[in-house]
Amino acid sequence: MLDDRQSRRTAPRTLVVGGGIGGLSAALRLQSAGHDVTIIDTHPWPGGKMRTVPSAAGPVDAGPTVLTMRHVFDDLFATSGCSLDDHVTLVQEKLVARHFWQDGSSLDLTNDHAANAAAISKFSGPQSAKEYLTFSRESEELFTQFSEAMMQASDPRTSELAKVSLRNPRHLAKLSPFATLRKLLIRRFSDPRLAQLFGRYATYVGGSPIASPALLSLIWHAEVSGVWRVSGGMHRLALAVASRFQALGGDLRLGEHVKSIDVRHRCVTGLALETGERLSSDNVVFAGDPRALATGLLGDAVRDIAKQTRTSARSLSARVWSFAAIPKTSLDLAYHNVLFARSPTSEFEDLAGGAMPHDPTLYICAQDRGTTTSEITAQERFEIILNAAPLTEAAAKPDEEALCRQTTFQTLREFGLHFEPTPQTEALATPTTYETLFPGSAGALYGQTPHGMTASLRRPRARTSIRGLYLAGGGTHPGAGVPMAALSGKHAAETILKDLVST
Repeated sequence: MLDDRQSRRTAPRTLVVGGGIGGLSAALRLQSAGHDVTIIDTHPWPGGKMRTVPSAAGPVDAGPTVLTMRHVFDDLFATSGCSLDDHVTLVQEKLVARHFWQDGSSLDLTNDHAANAAAISKFSGPQSAKEYLTFSRESEELFTQFSEAMMQASDPRTSELAKVSLRNPRHLAKLSPFATLRKLLIRRFSDPRLAQLFGRYATYVGGSPIASPALLSLIWHAEVSGVWRVSGGMHRLALAVASRFQALGGDLRLGEHVKSIDVRHRCVTGLALETGERLSSDNVVFAGDPRALATGLLGDAVRDIAKQTRTSARSLSARVWSFAAIPKTSLDLAYHNVLFARSPTSEFEDLAGGAMPHDPTLYICAQDRGTTTSEITAQERFEIILNAAPLTEAAAKPDEEALCRQTTFQTLREFGLHFEPTPQTEALATPTTYETLFPGSAGALYGQTPHGMTASLRRPRARTSIRGLYLAGGGTHPGAGVPMAALSGKHAAETILKDLVST
C-alpha cells in the first residue's frame, strides 16, 4: 500500500494560478479526483473578487453580494464527499430586491411569481402584472433551453445552439436574436419603470441593456429561482471551499506571485515565482483574467493564448464603496436595494463614452439588514456599487475619487438618504483599484463585454492550444458571476480529467 508521500509523487501534479472562486472550484474537484493540487495566489486571502475590507462594524463585503444557482455549490461540495450545509450557513432571501425611483415609487420583488404579480398590479396596474407573468415564463423557457447547451457545456458550439432553437421555433422568436435587451423590454412592458428594472440584469454580467442581447433576459429566472445570503458575508463561501480543499490535502499558498508559466515544446512544465522558485507540474490552470496571458504578464510563452482578449471590448467595471455608518433616512432599506436613475439610458450612454455617469443607478447592500428583529441603532455595514467604464475606455482622472464621492452622496441625498459619518474616499474602490488587484483586467470585472448576439461564444474556453494549460474564472466560458465562475472551474477540471484519460 502506498503511503501519502508515495501517493502524492504518483498522482498527477496540477498547479492553479489564482484562488478566486473559479480556481478554488477547479482545485477542489481535481484534489477530490486524486490529483496533487497547489493553489498559488498573490493576495493574502482566498476568493479573489470575493473579498472584504475592515470597518468599525466588522468586515464588509467588497465584492459579490448575491448568490444564485446554489445547486452549483451543492454539486461542488458533494463531489468532494460532503455537504455544502456542513460548511456554510445559507439563508434564502424571500425578498430578491427592493427598488426605489426618485418619483417616490417603490417595488419589492420576491421569489414568488404570484406575489410579484400582485405587487406589480398595485404598483402599475393589472396590465403590467400580466406582462410580468409573460416575461417570467419566457425567461424561464430561455434559461431551461440554453442552460445545457451553453452554461453546462465546456465547449459550446453555434450548431448546438441552433439545434436548441430549431427544436422549438417559438423560442427563437422569443429570443429576439437581433434585438437588444432594452428593445425587448420596451416591447414587453408598457410601464418604462419595469423595462428599466429588468434591464438592470445586464449589468450582472458587465453589460449595458442598450447593447446586450435580448437573451440576457434569462438572468431574471436565475434570480427569482433563489437568492441566498451567506451568513457572515459572501467571503465565507470562498473560505469554505478553500478549507475543504486543504482538508483533502490540497496546498494553498497565499501572498505569492507567479512570474511566468513555463512551457517547452508547446507543453506546460510548471511555474516560475517572483522569488525565483520553480514549481514543476503536469497541468496548470490559470484562473485569472485571460487577458493577462495575452498581454504577456505571465511570459512570452503563453502570449498567444486568448488572443481575442487583446482587442475585444471589455465589460463594465465598478466604483464600490465599502464602509460602516449610521444611515439617516426615511427609506426602508432591505438587504438588497436598487435606487434607479431618472433616465433608463443616460447612464449607459455616459459609460459607452468612457465618462462617469452624471445620473447613476445605485445598488446598496445593507449587510446587516434582516439579521435581527431588533432595531439597529449602531453602525451598519454597507456596500454601494456604481457602474463604471473599464480603463480601456476611460483613463483614470486625478479628481475621479472626489467626483465619485460628490455624485454618489448627492444622489443618495436626493432619495432622502445620508450616512453619519459620510464615507471618505479611502472606502472607495475604482477601476484602477481592480486593475491593480487583478492585473491584465483593465479594471473590467467581468472579462469581455457581453454585447452582441455571439458574445458568449467568443469567450476563451477551458482547453488551450498549449498542452497542459487550462483556463478558469469569470473571464472564461461560461462567464462572470459567482456560479458561472464556479462552473468554469468545473469545466476546467473535467477537461483535465478527460484529457488525462485520452492520453
